[in-house]
Amino acid sequence: MDLVDLIQEKRFLGQEFLAWLWYKSEERGGSVDVPGRGDILVVFEKHMLLEYGEGETNEKVICRGLQTELKEAKAGLGLAKKPEQARIRIAQGEHEFSLTLTAATFEFRNVRLPKTVDAADEGKDAESLEGRILERIGLVEQLTHLVGDLFRMFIHIRASRLWDEELIKVRAWIHSGVQHS
Repeated sequence: MDLVDLIQEKRFLGQEFLAWLWYKSEERGGSVDVPGRGDILVVFEKHMLLEYGEGETNEKVICRGLQTELKEAKAGLGLAKKPEQARIRIAQGEHEFSLTLTAATFEFRNVRLPKTVDAADEGKDAESLEGRILERIGLVEQLTHLVGDLFRMFIHIRASRLWDEELIKVRAWIHSGVQHS
């Protein structure tokens, strides 16, 4: 099995993770309690890409709106559409990050790191530049660890007996936002 086939076969896991993370972010008003780390702010923002169908019948739908206005995306989950990409804001302590996360490959796109010291406020010498670069590398690592900890939390639940109960809660959350006419 080549890498492309493996990604296609396992993409459901990333899609389930995004749906679950969205549920967890709304369960406690944006605060997700991560074991060993404490509360992390997780907010889904203005942009989500959903997909449905398989193979040649695969279609994608982009849903946009403010964090409270992703009603179309939530309704899409109720119609078996799966989140493939989402814009997420994550914060812990004084650091706030923003990224677009792709479900199938866990690719980070459009990453915004916390504001750091500006070159105008600090020297322009090589040592100051190196310090700013190292600080930004450290922030990327921190973001990677935050997302990794959230994914480990998901996998722990997904691979245990807790999943059946969690899935009932996720489905209830999805259907609580779907308006029936």
